Amino acid sequence: FVATELQSDLVVEVDDLKFHLHKFPLLSRSGRLNRLVFESRDTETDEIKLVGVPGGPEAFELAARFCYGMPIDLNASNVAALRCAAEYLEMVEELEEGNLIAKTEAFLALVVLASWKDTLTVLLSCEKLHPWAEDLQIVRRCSESIAWKACTDPKGLNNWPTITGGKKNVVCPSSYIAKDGRNLALKQVPQDWWFEDVSMLCIDHFTKVLTAIKAKGMKSELVGAVIMCYALKWIPTLSNTCHESSKTGRAVATSSPAIVTKEDFTWLQARSKLVVESMVGLLPGQKNSVSCGFLLQMLRIASMLNASGPCKVELEKRIAIQLEQATLGDLLIPSAPHVSDTRYDVGLVQRLVEYFLAHEEETSPDRSPDAETPSSIDKAKLSFDNKSSSISVLNEHSSGSKMKVAKLLDSYLAEVAHDPQLPLTKFQALADALPVYSRACHDGLYRAIDMYLKAHPTATEQDRKRLCRIMDCQRLSSEARLHASQNERLPLRTVVQVLFSEHLKLKNIYGYGSFGGGGTQVTPPYSEATWETASQDIRSLKKDIEKIKEQFLELRTGYNHIKQDLQKLLKPSKRSSASSSSWGCGLKRLGSTLASPRFFHYSSRDDGPSTPDIFKSRRWR
Repeated sequence: FVATELQSDLVVEVDDLKFHLHKFPLLSRSGRLNRLVFESRDTETDEIKLVGVPGGPEAFELAARFCYGMPIDLNASNVAALRCAAEYLEMVEELEEGNLIAKTEAFLALVVLASWKDTLTVLLSCEKLHPWAEDLQIVRRCSESIAWKACTDPKGLNNWPTITGGKKNVVCPSSYIAKDGRNLALKQVPQDWWFEDVSMLCIDHFTKVLTAIKAKGMKSELVGAVIMCYALKWIPTLSNTCHESSKTGRAVATSSPAIVTKEDFTWLQARSKLVVESMVGLLPGQKNSVSCGFLLQMLRIASMLNASGPCKVELEKRIAIQLEQATLGDLLIPSAPHVSDTRYDVGLVQRLVEYFLAHEEETSPDRSPDAETPSSIDKAKLSFDNKSSSISVLNEHSSGSKMKVAKLLDSYLAEVAHDPQLPLTKFQALADALPVYSRACHDGLYRAIDMYLKAHPTATEQDRKRLCRIMDCQRLSSEARLHASQNERLPLRTVVQVLFSEHLKLKNIYGYGSFGGGGTQVTPPYSEATWETASQDIRSLKKDIEKIKEQFLELRTGYNHIKQDLQKLLKPSKRSSASSSSWGCGLKRLGSTLASPRFFHYSSRDDGPSTPDIFKSRRWR
């Protein structure tokens, strides 16, 4: 190992590799080797076997060179392994001042943690040093440093950016380099500049880094975006799905054409399952932090990988919060063969709708469950105060979300209705999951029912009647009623209801037409357009009242200015106290008139435009 005239008197074996060394330089700096040599003093050979050396033979060789006083090259790639090896060999300060533990700790604190690149490099090297790196707080310190730098303006960071596309070298894009070669003071740095670097970490270290980032107050949108970036890189199924449609040019993992063995497939499946479950635990609590489509893709993969129950339940609840953003393709999740015979997982969509309604009930104000519309009674009773206005906004938002989900659900029902294995009970339960007011028009529901009856020609008459009770014939459009009146798959009772609703609609039209009083007038139901018009009128009236109040305040201000000017003019004049008193009396009367409610009273005569009472002629006494 060392070129010297002294014969080696100590053999150390590390992972089947033997080092021929000398006792004195090693025993003077390593407490573990000193103890092991002392315990083996009665043996004939001085050979020691070290098991579980962190960093392996490479780290032990560097430590041995340090013991011999030879210079060693400390860098970000080997400092973590050397620090763990020094701890394993017990190279403490009590044996010799400036020992290896102190040297590596100083290098970590003063050099590594001050650089973005070196910190990431050390954290990547810690993946093979478990559990030594965790016990020595190297992972925690590096995670805190990366989190602090990610939440800080990158203009002040050293060695930015660092790892791009998996290459461990400093790469500065041309847009961030000045013409003279110096690093440009970054003017517009993208907020996701650190995503690719952090995505290189293993799932355990990524979890620690992201937990530290969330604790420092990073925006939930950025936290969700880096989670999506990491998932695309480390979940093969998800990355392959998104890689084909991605045009961003980001480096994502794609499937290799090489043949994968059974052992490799099992290991890949276990790792993907761990990544999915960890990602779900890291999702921010805020709504819209990640897209609904991404959550549904994660749920699809979680079902394929047989993830834990709490993981899938959490995903379902997160999806339900923003279910109105989902698309039909995202909801078409195949059912597991050992769970259900249906083509798609209809029970999953049923649970999503239930979670959605529960969330809407928690976030929306209390209302009568028997109301036809969510705000049909409340809107007539709303006052002009801020509380009532906020309730109206919440009701409109809640109703809009339910209508979007209803359209999505009708499309889903029309798609799954083609499945001959879908039982009527599941179809009916899913169609009845939303309240009645969620569907302003039942054309989509009628199309789904027609598709189901077409795919199930053997359905009994009783089943057809049960299925058609879900639909309200009065909420069908003219085209849908025309089609339903000629549909042979519908039961006779439903066809009669369709014809009767068409008759009532025609009767209402002619009753309100120009033929005048010939037919029976039926009060039409209040529509959303009617309420929208009433709301606009109320808002315009409120604006007019505010304008009148502003004009009144301006008149009061002008009156005060006039009063002050008159007082200044009349103050030096003392010729007539009676004249002063008459002016003061007149001003007081004018002020009392402006302050009285009669100032806003307008005449209601029919012979001309109304004028305020204040402008009528008065006799001064």
